[in-house]
Amino acid sequence: MAGFVRSKQSGIERDLSASIRPELFTPDDQARYGINSQISCLAYDPVQSLLAIGTNESKFGPGKIYVFGQRRVQKILEPPRATSFQEVHFSANRLVTLDAKSEIGVWDLDEGKRVAAQVIAGRIAKGCMVTDPMLDWAFLGLQNGDVVAYDLDRGSLSRTFRLPCFWGDREPNLRTVGMVAMALHPRDVGKLLIAYTHGAVVYSFKHNKPVQFYEYRVPPGAPGGNGAGVDMARRPRLTHAVWHPTGTMILTAHEDGSLVFWDPKDARVIMARTLTDTHVDQPAGGGAGTSFKEPYSRIAWCCKENPEDSGLLISGGQEPDAPTRSLTFIELGITPVYATSSWQILAKYCSGKRHIPLTLPQGAQATDFLLIPRTSPHFAGAQDPIAVIVQLTSGELITLSFPSGYQISPTNQLHPSTFFVHPFITKINVSPMDRNRWLSMFEKRDQGEPLLKGGAEASWPRKRFEERTIIQAAQADSTIRLWDSGHADEIENGTQLQVDVARALDRYDDVEITCMNIASSTGELVVGTRTGEAIVWRWGHNRFYRKDHSLPPLDPNPKGLTDISSRTEPNLREGLQPFTLYEGVQGPITAVQVSNVGFVAVGAELGFLTIIDLRGPAIIFQAPMTDFAKQDKRASFFKSSGKGGSEPPKEWPVKIEFSVMTLDDDKYSSICCFVGTNLGKVVTFKLLPAANGTYSVQLAGVVSLDDKIISLSPIDADTGRPALATGATVAGLREGRKVNGALVAVTQTEIRVFRPANSKGASKSFDNILCDAASVAELELQGFAVVAVFGDRTARAFTIPGLKEVGKADLHMIDPGRSTSTIVTQTGDVFAWTGPSELAVVHVWGTGKPLQQSPDTMINPKLQIPARPTISNLQWISGTQYVSPLDLDLLVGGPDRPPSKRMLDAAAAEQRAARSGGPGPSSPGSAAQEGWGDYLTRQLNERTEKLNIVGDNMDNLQAQSQGWADDVSKFIGKQKRNMVLGAVKGKFL
Repeated sequence: MAGFVRSKQSGIERDLSASIRPELFTPDDQARYGINSQISCLAYDPVQSLLAIGTNESKFGPGKIYVFGQRRVQKILEPPRATSFQEVHFSANRLVTLDAKSEIGVWDLDEGKRVAAQVIAGRIAKGCMVTDPMLDWAFLGLQNGDVVAYDLDRGSLSRTFRLPCFWGDREPNLRTVGMVAMALHPRDVGKLLIAYTHGAVVYSFKHNKPVQFYEYRVPPGAPGGNGAGVDMARRPRLTHAVWHPTGTMILTAHEDGSLVFWDPKDARVIMARTLTDTHVDQPAGGGAGTSFKEPYSRIAWCCKENPEDSGLLISGGQEPDAPTRSLTFIELGITPVYATSSWQILAKYCSGKRHIPLTLPQGAQATDFLLIPRTSPHFAGAQDPIAVIVQLTSGELITLSFPSGYQISPTNQLHPSTFFVHPFITKINVSPMDRNRWLSMFEKRDQGEPLLKGGAEASWPRKRFEERTIIQAAQADSTIRLWDSGHADEIENGTQLQVDVARALDRYDDVEITCMNIASSTGELVVGTRTGEAIVWRWGHNRFYRKDHSLPPLDPNPKGLTDISSRTEPNLREGLQPFTLYEGVQGPITAVQVSNVGFVAVGAELGFLTIIDLRGPAIIFQAPMTDFAKQDKRASFFKSSGKGGSEPPKEWPVKIEFSVMTLDDDKYSSICCFVGTNLGKVVTFKLLPAANGTYSVQLAGVVSLDDKIISLSPIDADTGRPALATGATVAGLREGRKVNGALVAVTQTEIRVFRPANSKGASKSFDNILCDAASVAELELQGFAVVAVFGDRTARAFTIPGLKEVGKADLHMIDPGRSTSTIVTQTGDVFAWTGPSELAVVHVWGTGKPLQQSPDTMINPKLQIPARPTISNLQWISGTQYVSPLDLDLLVGGPDRPPSKRMLDAAAAEQRAARSGGPGPSSPGSAAQEGWGDYLTRQLNERTEKLNIVGDNMDNLQAQSQGWADDVSKFIGKQKRNMVLGAVKGKFL
């Protein structure tokens, strides 16, 4: 009966929700965008071109691993139990993780599942897990100084390998000795650098013992890294240790700011320096500053394609009062030939050629960084890097070019989920857009080569005739990025768009975005700011493309429009270009709406409403909301008996919609603008054509509701479809077409369905809960309903016009603190925050499916890992004992360890190739695609061949020496005979 009464009150005779049954309202957890918690670790695989991001456990969820490839390729790896991830490494097409509970895990990236795991007895030190793409071992350093080896192939610890704390054995009287870092020799896998708090050790797998100890001592009178305690001898605590890319030197970093270069053979200090001073370990050395230095957070010894040409990338080590924060790159240049260089030449090399700062944003400080190499996974992932991803103390990421240090936008470079922390997103909006229009919006911008090129997207069904759902995300750096969120279907245009609000304003300070909206047919974008500006962008070509032009100064124009088409981005050839700027100066912009027929409405916090005709552009209406309060006689009657002389509460627009429909008793339909306020009023305006070709705005009526307006949805009362102002609908007005429309208004406490502009309509109140978001949503072939999300983290559906509740579902993933930022779309998708930087996409017309693992393919098996660099022939001949990966398997795993699965697969592939008569992996011309088994075979063959060559050379040398000695003996004997015969002839003749 209540539904019948409401249908009469609303003026909608047809039940628009007649076919919607309760069982159809079963939400599917469809997708996630963003990072669920604070980032804890990063990794990059240059062979497969994949990026991995690990997070910490928090109240927003357990730690997870996000693996991203090209475009929208991704996998989200979730551990069986809640934990925080400390380290993540790529190793031979698999992912190795270490969590805070000392559990090591091995993950299959294509399946997205953990295939092996083991909890290590003892606490693993941070940064002390070492893997290598050519090894089946992960070396783990415990906090007590011990080292164990985990077999990645067999999923268990090696029973025959465990290294004690060598520094503790060297100095047994030390109270505590902890481990701080480990690193394999970049060319000789048989050497392991182990860094303890008191010094470093190089361990030889071949000799099964440490071969060198490196202890840094600062004598009295030497300044050291920070100039503290100059009058006494010091042993600064060691914090980092890295190899030179060729193993020629070792660098140790210490807590006093010292960077110490070592000769690994003699354990001799080549130079001790800081970021700015050299020879800080010598009493007569340079004058190091006496100020405190910030601790080093990460150090990488980078190299170019030629590993002899190297440099140091350092995070930290600066003075706390430095005006700007940056990473420091010390370019060292070509490494001197060790055998022929003096100590002075080596020390000069360690001084560096130049310092390049990689500047960070104002107020930011780096905690970690990740290098992005072009191709090679070797040399500790630091060979020929193209970029560096920096993790900041705030939890955000920033990408810089290397070594120039220019900021790289993640747009069309990284997965959209990284946008939520690159930097943080401050505001989002979701709008529908015509499919054909979105497919035409391919941004053409100058960019470098893609950072992520790996993986392959899975096949999805195509939904050609649906509108696309476009996310607009405002970043903390005043940029806005737009992309298609999809409907669990194929995303035909997976690229992203970007606009720079700060450049459009020609101001880079005090820029905060408060609201935004994009037109579904024209693609025009309008953005409001906290300082009262509204900016409009239009799609087009950039007439200033690649032109080095300075932005012309524009005079302020309060409450007016300014042409800002000259403020385009110089590297953007085609895309969203700045069009016009409205300077409202009436407080923060609280609501904006752009129509498909050339009108923009802007509401400000001081109560002003402005309507702009973009065809001029020109302002056609501007008035305060107080002018419309007197129109609501019913509200003034009931509220006049309240606080007698007090000022009325401030009122401003919060929701705006454009529509085409017939109002009240009009005999025609017109363009309408509905404005909802924070006090619950719905103000209706008519936009009518004027004589001079422009439009005029007339107030049509005011309706008061009980609370803040959450949603305004104009609908066609006959079909239920949105009664929006489109080009085709407005064109039909000239032919006298009418739209029998109604407005569905939702506040925090009620739903009301009425015919604008003055009728009361039908309403339904919510009991004891507040509504956070709502919209009229369509269920294909079934009808329309009002879908609302409430503060108790539930979603409910109500019929139109009866307003009967037909479904209710829990949305447990919503963050209660941000539920008011939830958005409901016309397709029944709910976009809700699950934490500070993660957005959930829930489709309410589903079957109750939980969040599914992505079906994307991550690994390309045809991409082979390049062979590991080895020592030179000269080093080998001079006596350096080289240990191959095959030797290491024997030394670490013992003689009883069977061949690994990778070796067996490689051998089987080679056998299949031999049987088929095709060339094997080791055929000429295929060195770049050399297999694992063939690599080991080649190493053994080369070693044997070199031994044979040396043996043959020795035999030839011996034969030649013997022949020369015989010739000398014969010559001497002949000379002796000639001398004797000469003497005899002289006597007798």
